[in-house]
Amino acid sequence: MTTRLDTRFAALKAEGRPALVTFVMAGDPEEGATDRILAGLPQAGADVIELGMPFSDPMADGPAIQKAGLRALTAGQTLKKTLAAVARFRQGDDATPIVLMGYFNPIFVFGVEAFLAEAKAAGVDGLIVVDLPPEMDDELCLPALDAGLNFVRLATPTTDDKRLPAVLANTSGFVYYVSITGITGSAAPDAARVSQAVSRIKGHTDLPVCVGFGVRTAAQAAEIGRAADGVVVGSVLVSAIEEAEAAGRDPAEAVLTIVRDIAGGVRRARLAAA
Repeated sequence: MTTRLDTRFAALKAEGRPALVTFVMAGDPEEGATDRILAGLPQAGADVIELGMPFSDPMADGPAIQKAGLRALTAGQTLKKTLAAVARFRQGDDATPIVLMGYFNPIFVFGVEAFLAEAKAAGVDGLIVVDLPPEMDDELCLPALDAGLNFVRLATPTTDDKRLPAVLANTSGFVYYVSITGITGSAAPDAARVSQAVSRIKGHTDLPVCVGFGVRTAAQAAEIGRAADGVVVGSVLVSAIEEAEAAGRDPAEAVLTIVRDIAGGVRRARLAAA
């Protein structure tokens, strides 16, 4: 199968530049803001959108994304509403890939078969489910692939060469390399170590390798983008939503302003390396 992710990364490879992958939490701070943010992200420079599925016990997320999930849940966000947001986005954009990111519990409660069918119908392209290891591929990964959805797996600094083949076995779309050991937004990535890690992962797969956790500025994005096929930003965007809400400003414009700036850094990445 060829998905929107495959098409987008092939096009970016032909352009000779990395992707900007942006994460926001569905329903944060409310549905209308999510719709405005999603609609504006591609024009602001996002190449791939990760849309968080809010969950009450997010183990891998730092304070910023934890609070984003809580705001969304408090506002009444559900998994069904998250799928509806994707469907509304697809009415105006049939090209930008959307990957749902979160935890297995809400999907399990929804029902795996029903979730996959509704996600595909809504226009979802892939899934990142951070608490399902390869040993549990029968639970969601393989059914998702059968349904025509990519299943993106995370690799970390502690994923050694012995473990990496298992992690990559059923991965598709791209590989998400977590650039730090710890929770989201907790530290800045080391560009030299990231470059070495990306090279090591590429020795095991032809999939694009995107790097996230800790990227907050255009300069960091440019550094990471010299080696990576994509740069993921998330915590800085959800923090901007919180700050905008507190100041009575439009959260959508706060997010899109940062995305425009970081997109410039991503697009300068390979120029700086030349």
